[in-house]
Amino acid sequence: MSDTGENSEGGGEDTKTAFEASDDEGAPFSERIVTYGIAAAAGLLLLGVLVGLVNPAYLLSLLSLAAMYGLLSLGLNVQWGYTGLINFSVAAFFGIGAYVPVLLSASGSPISGGYPPLVGLPIAIGVVVVLALAIGVPTLSLREDYLAIASLGLAEVVRLVFRNQSEWTRGTAGVGGIPSFFEGIPFLETFPQSMPVVELGIYRLAVPFWSNLLNFALVAAFVLASYVVLRRVHRSPWGRVLRTIRSDEDLAEALGKNTFAFRMQAFVLGSVVMMFAGVFYAFSQNFLTPGIFDPIFTFYAWIAVILGGSGSNRGALFGGAVLVAIVEGSRFIGLGASFRLLAVGLLIVAVMRFRPQGLLPPRDELVWPSAKRGESRD
Repeated sequence: MSDTGENSEGGGEDTKTAFEASDDEGAPFSERIVTYGIAAAAGLLLLGVLVGLVNPAYLLSLLSLAAMYGLLSLGLNVQWGYTGLINFSVAAFFGIGAYVPVLLSASGSPISGGYPPLVGLPIAIGVVVVLALAIGVPTLSLREDYLAIASLGLAEVVRLVFRNQSEWTRGTAGVGGIPSFFEGIPFLETFPQSMPVVELGIYRLAVPFWSNLLNFALVAAFVLASYVVLRRVHRSPWGRVLRTIRSDEDLAEALGKNTFAFRMQAFVLGSVVMMFAGVFYAFSQNFLTPGIFDPIFTFYAWIAVILGGSGSNRGALFGGAVLVAIVEGSRFIGLGASFRLLAVGLLIVAVMRFRPQGLLPPRDELVWPSAKRGESRD
């Protein structure tokens, strides 16, 4: 980052770094508007709960859904936002993350079943890493639109395999008998059933509420862990190389960086984060079908990243929340799927027209706090 700016032209005591100038200016007006909007939405949801319009169990499912899309957009943000990789195979990694642990644990699995879901989690990570390497080796040497076409085609191949290999996946018949993700874990396994029924006048907090609360805790843990890891690695030298590759790959190569290796690492890391969204989705459902590989999930992940701001982790999470607000809000007022997609499209057109950098573009999140204070890091 350069130390130049308007204040530096005069030299002397008025010289300030870009970070110091950012502190003086505070959050831009548009970001303050976004903050007020988030506060207003939270207030409306709370009001809806108090007056009986929004059931607490339904509110938890909405928050969980927003967190799931946040995971998808965080993973895509690693690939596109930081490295410039156009990946249209988001749904493939989302679906793999859902199917692998379910096929190992569900009673309706044609392969095995009966294993605790926690056993399937590391296996799912391994399968996703192998798949990402298999996709990345022949495609990551391609650039821009060629990579996009290749990833789109490979995602379709994965979808057709899971749809037609019925002896492995039960095909379009789907897999039932999905246990709770916490199956086999003391206390958590029976948490929803062991909790007392709480009467709150207009609400009755019973098993569905406690089950949704447990699912929300699971996806929140996935989001928190992913956010912390990504925030740290993006601030590291590794993250700076990724941003250099996105800005000017030839420059990164001239500096002696193996750009293919860095692109591959970013592709694998982002794919693993997307997989966690699939794990949550699978174990929050009673039934799993190949519909999880539909390109709509890839479309929604891209919308969330563009809306929040490419390269911004907080923007990715915000984009996921806005997406759920549009999708579920349109259902609440009775609009069909076509109007829902129209609303999403109009929102993206508006963002591209008036704020192409996104509503919450990357700012200080890429800078170590010690660097802002002018301290050296050991």
